[in-house]
Amino acid sequence: MSGDLKWNKIMGAALATAFVVIGVQQVTGAIYHTEAPEKMGYFVDAPEEAAGGAAEAVLPPDWGTVLPTADLAAGEAAFARCQACHTVNAGGANGTGPNLYGVVGGPVMHAAGFAYSDAMAAHKAEAPTWTYDQLDQFLTAPGRHVPGTKMSFAGIRDTQTRINLIAWLRSQGSGGFAVPAPDPARQPGAAAPAEAAPAEAPAPGSEQAAAQAGGAAGSAPDTGPAAQSTTQATPAAPSAATSGNHSPR
Repeated sequence: MSGDLKWNKIMGAALATAFVVIGVQQVTGAIYHTEAPEKMGYFVDAPEEAAGGAAEAVLPPDWGTVLPTADLAAGEAAFARCQACHTVNAGGANGTGPNLYGVVGGPVMHAAGFAYSDAMAAHKAEAPTWTYDQLDQFLTAPGRHVPGTKMSFAGIRDTQTRINLIAWLRSQGSGGFAVPAPDPARQPGAAAPAEAAPAEAPAPGSEQAAAQAGGAAGSAPDTGPAAQSTTQATPAAPSAATSGNHSPR
């Protein structure tokens, strides 16, 4: 008998525990009841680029000013991210990318034996030389400057880092490529080139106005009433039959 009561107690305790767990779940659900939001997520009011107005044009670097003061050590450090694909020593082997010795000022597709992409070949027809501007634009975003290039590098967004890198690459076999003279038009804050002002009309009574009026009168036929009346008043020439002169037969 005592054994039966023992099992009854065990079963009763298990049922009581189950009831407590279920009860706690029901009470917790009632206390912390939440409703689904009408709109999921957060609405961010971000105006479109067109609504914000035209983007300010970014002037290319003034190479005559920035190259002489570039940090070559920083440029060499920046090249560390390129070493996985490129070599830069004279006569170095091509890797995933071409050897870059003498690339600054050199021809596009300058590395012999490297299998350049068709996109780079098409770019060479448009811009055959790796000028400072071309390298700067390519290093900023290779895939945007040469769509379809095999170079998967995302690019260097920091302008000073690109300047330092280009200056260091120039020191690796491209020292003969001249640094241009400073260009004030590329200096920060340089004013945009002014549009040509429309030519002013000559003052009435001036020699220029008289010359223009005389030229117009000499070049354009007079079709006014006076000219028409003069034409009508001019008698017609007598015909051959009236004058007695006959043309030879």
